[in-house]
Amino acid sequence: MPLLDGTLGIGDLARLTGVPVRTVRFYCDEGIVDSVRSTGGHRRFDPSAVERLCLVRRLRGLGLGLASIRNVLVGERSVAEVVAAERAALDVQLADMAWRRASLRAVEEAEPADRAARLELLAAVEGGGAARDALIDFWRRTMVAPVSEAMLSAFVTMAVPEPPADPTPPQVVAFAELVALTGDRVLTRGLLAMARANAELIADETELITGIREACALAKPRVQAGEAPRGGPELDRFVAVHAAVRGTTDTPRFRRRLLADVAADHDRGMRRYWHLVAEASGDPLTFGASHLWLTDSLERCVRGEDRAPARGGGRARVGEGPLMT
Repeated sequence: MPLLDGTLGIGDLARLTGVPVRTVRFYCDEGIVDSVRSTGGHRRFDPSAVERLCLVRRLRGLGLGLASIRNVLVGERSVAEVVAAERAALDVQLADMAWRRASLRAVEEAEPADRAARLELLAAVEGGGAARDALIDFWRRTMVAPVSEAMLSAFVTMAVPEPPADPTPPQVVAFAELVALTGDRVLTRGLLAMARANAELIADETELITGIREACALAKPRVQAGEAPRGGPELDRFVAVHAAVRGTTDTPRFRRRLLADVAADHDRGMRRYWHLVAEASGDPLTFGASHLWLTDSLERCVRGEDRAPARGGGRARVGEGPLMT
């Protein structure tokens, strides 16, 4: 191929871009930078190679791989797109490193007698994302009736905490304990039995989830204030939605039946689950805390124990709660 006037030698290109000659050769071999050969066999470059190579150098300086850079050079992706993808990948790596650091600290700070058990607990969870996936899979398996992805997503938002970007040692321990708790056969059997029973009774799950959300929102200020469970508009809304999706009305008899229907929500394992959700999320005012307050209120009313909350005592246990039915 004949040489064109104004072409640059490899040394000129290296000097103008700050890229070593050896690296320029590598980029040529990889097809990143185009060149032609002189009659003497030397590489020659069009002046446009200066801007192209400078762009390559800058993108490499940000840690981008050659595949991403090649996509930019051929116009398949913009600089903004490949930079965003690289940042997202880096976020994942940083989250993994933060999780590992917190896990190591959790083992390091454990009492000597508890260290082996703590190590075994944390070693079973690869990271925050893996822990969350395990919890989602648990709830998917315990929902007997087929539910839409929208319904599952709505439930997961309330029942499965998002792993924090920079977790504390107690948070990684809470996530690991949540995953371990999903292996509790007694808990799983109770949830499956309740799910089967409710699948035959509940006509509209969307209406149920919406109503329970509203009832929990009403109960949240009560939980935050530490008020003891009791009857009131919060419990009335909670019972009313359960009655509506079962095709009945709120009566004393229905409340007794509903208390039996949500018996699994009072299981010690479920109380522990919601307590761990609060620890893992760092938010004591979870959906579980409000739902527990409502089901405890239902139990008190059914058993005739409802009365005005005592001053200075009887605080609700914030951060604990039962499963939504």
